[in-house]
Amino acid sequence: MLLRALVVVVCLLGSVSVRAEEAFAACLEALQGQARAAGVATQIVDDVVPTLQQQARVLELDGKQPEFVQTFAQYFNARVSESRIEQGRALYAQHREFLAQLQREYGVPGHYLVAFWGLETNFGSYLGRMPTLDSLATLACDTRRADFFGTEFIAALQLLEREGLSPVDMQGSWAGAVGHTQFMPSNYLRYAVDGDGDGRINLWRSERDALASGARFLRDLGWVPALRWGREVRLPAEFRYELALSGEALPLAEWARLGVMRSDGAALPTAELQASLLVPAGASGPAFLVYDNFDVIMRWNRSESYALSVGHLADRIAGAGPLQQAPPANQQPLARADVLALQQGLNALGFDAGAEDGLFGSGTRAALSHFQRSVGVVADGYPSAEIQQRLQEAARGSLQDSAGAAGDS
Repeated sequence: MLLRALVVVVCLLGSVSVRAEEAFAACLEALQGQARAAGVATQIVDDVVPTLQQQARVLELDGKQPEFVQTFAQYFNARVSESRIEQGRALYAQHREFLAQLQREYGVPGHYLVAFWGLETNFGSYLGRMPTLDSLATLACDTRRADFFGTEFIAALQLLEREGLSPVDMQGSWAGAVGHTQFMPSNYLRYAVDGDGDGRINLWRSERDALASGARFLRDLGWVPALRWGREVRLPAEFRYELALSGEALPLAEWARLGVMRSDGAALPTAELQASLLVPAGASGPAFLVYDNFDVIMRWNRSESYALSVGHLADRIAGAGPLQQAPPANQQPLARADVLALQQGLNALGFDAGAEDGLFGSGTRAALSHFQRSVGVVADGYPSAEIQQRLQEAARGSLQDSAGAAGDS
């Protein structure tokens, strides 16, 4: 009986595997048609696309991006390490003349370019080993973001044709980003430039091509010359953290009126600038005022933790010291199940956390802040272990009260 059950399970699994292979093959045929319609050479379409393999590891990694499972301290400290700062300063000095040339041409200071380089590939020490076309085909044939990755897949084929590459040459991240600065293929086609003057653009092998392309990309994203990304600041004791959660930009003069100072206690600059406040680790961690160029960094990578890491690493490369308030090391990462329980508890209590999707976004943070205020604690919107426990106890009490009321009726 047990053997028969095992045979049935194996057959079912085999059937699922066959259907998945058939679905991927059908998707590749559809991608071939799209590539032909986009003008990719028939020989490349016919020779390359049918050989591609679905990558199970890519689908696995797609659900485990670091910014969703690490605390700010874990993310930030791993990316702005002392060794990376030292190497960044050395490379900044090594490329100083070329970086100055790029700043004159594109308006982006060199220490920012080196910081992006450091975060993306640790200054070229790890460019990624996933086959780019396989990765993009896998993601294009997955339902979550099929349109986006389908477009990138076609761009990768166009890049293959334009630069005379072979599929073996094209390796990168699991998500299809390539080269020293990890450009997606569409950005490679649109923004990459020949920085070393050899008549070709190769973001895998040429550091100068990569740095120049990064400078052009940032300029075209809206980089404001002579404006920094932001700064660490010190908040007054009775600060209203709702101002940080709203994302509202206020003039520096208004932040100063609210008691916000530079991290060393000096007054904020008097420049007529708008700035938003971020407290990525809650009231116990560092606080930052960020300017328009922070938004530009966010257009490169939509992770707030990434953008803060780039900004601070750039400062350190340029000679600045460490943060005055280090990110707290004792905070625990949130699993998706933890966030889901948080959202369910908030919604049950009438604090609108929005969709219960297990992702800790701005809606959940704002709802948590409202709950914190209702129970008389600092309303910083940070999901500490203590506030999670308090929330769950309140939610259980609310359910019990509802059940009791129903029984009395």
